[in-house]
Amino acid sequence: MLDMSFDPASRVQDYLVFGEFGDVNPSITDSSTYTFLSPERMEELFEHEIEGCFLYSRHFNPTNKYLASALERMEDGEAAQVMASGMGAISTTLMTLCAAGDEVVCGRSIYGGTYALLKNLLPRFGVHTRFVDLCNPDAVRAAMTPRTRVLYCESLSNPLLEVSDLPQLAAIAHATGARLVVDNTFTPMILSPLRHGADVVVHSLTKFINGTSDCVAGCVISTREFIGRLNDINSGPSMLLGPVLDSTRAASILKNLHSLHIRLRQHGSNALHLATSLATRGYTVHYPGLGSHPQHELLARLMNPGYGWGGMMTFDAGNHAAANRLMTLMQREKVGYLAVSLGYFKTLFTTPGHSTSSEIPLAEREAAGLSDGLIRFSIGLDADIAQTTARILNCLAEAEISPGDYPTQ
Repeated sequence: MLDMSFDPASRVQDYLVFGEFGDVNPSITDSSTYTFLSPERMEELFEHEIEGCFLYSRHFNPTNKYLASALERMEDGEAAQVMASGMGAISTTLMTLCAAGDEVVCGRSIYGGTYALLKNLLPRFGVHTRFVDLCNPDAVRAAMTPRTRVLYCESLSNPLLEVSDLPQLAAIAHATGARLVVDNTFTPMILSPLRHGADVVVHSLTKFINGTSDCVAGCVISTREFIGRLNDINSGPSMLLGPVLDSTRAASILKNLHSLHIRLRQHGSNALHLATSLATRGYTVHYPGLGSHPQHELLARLMNPGYGWGGMMTFDAGNHAAANRLMTLMQREKVGYLAVSLGYFKTLFTTPGHSTSSEIPLAEREAAGLSDGLIRFSIGLDADIAQTTARILNCLAEAEISPGDYPTQ
């Protein structure tokens, strides 16, 4: 029985780090290399990691270690590594787990960059992927083979917002000796995949965790054994490919992490208000906080209470031209920005079929249900969401988009 008393925000809040002069923010280590008092100690560190000792910032530095330790506590993991991007976290994780001849099973509703990595790049190194509907457990089981090393999913899929049944997927993966890797970018603190059986969690820290759209960063959280493999001096992809996060950015993200729980509640409250307002008027809206969402009850069972249903929502404008009209008007009327990415304090919107999911071929997008008029919203921290909703309704009217223009759910 899972202990539901786990509170990610409290775990982060209880993590105190002092700067070298007693600073309430830890000092930023502005150094690429570190000195030793003896040659013997340097040689020892090359053989194995020694707690509190640092060698070279491509491997680790104190500032990055502080951020990694906070993230590991948030996800209830044993260890973590921070990196220069979310794709750096994903690619090094897959390269740690897979070798030539191995296979990956992945959800078909997936971020376009991840899709391109799995579909186009990794096959050059002998790693092949099957894309399946993760909402169909029989299809997932059928795709698994003795060569499957990874079952990969997003806790809340990008952009269709399908909720992964993490305990079920973990059981399927482990039955064949595979690892469950979960991208938890859309739902930090809301979901804790390691507590539901996942083996590795990755994040794009660029998004909700940082929250200010001023940097690119990623992380991996797992066991000490796995992070050790990731960072191994002789064979670890994180060590050898060099996706190191700048220490100044790590310090900035650590500060923002401490307000994440507050921001998530506002993102979620605003998104629920907007989604409900549009859905009750008959528009096609997908938001996991709505009772009409196919996996609403599943997320209710898995989520940590008190953080809301997330800040991501999709809206179907009917066709690409209508979606473009609506987004142009919404930017003009100060609803937010026509921009990729998410988790910002202002609302961001884009048509994923022509941006963040454009790497996925049209036929595969259509098979997954990603329509040409689908708009992905990252709902911001608006102080007056009723005013924002009114602006969107005015934009819908001006764009001549009404619920009767396309099929409803």
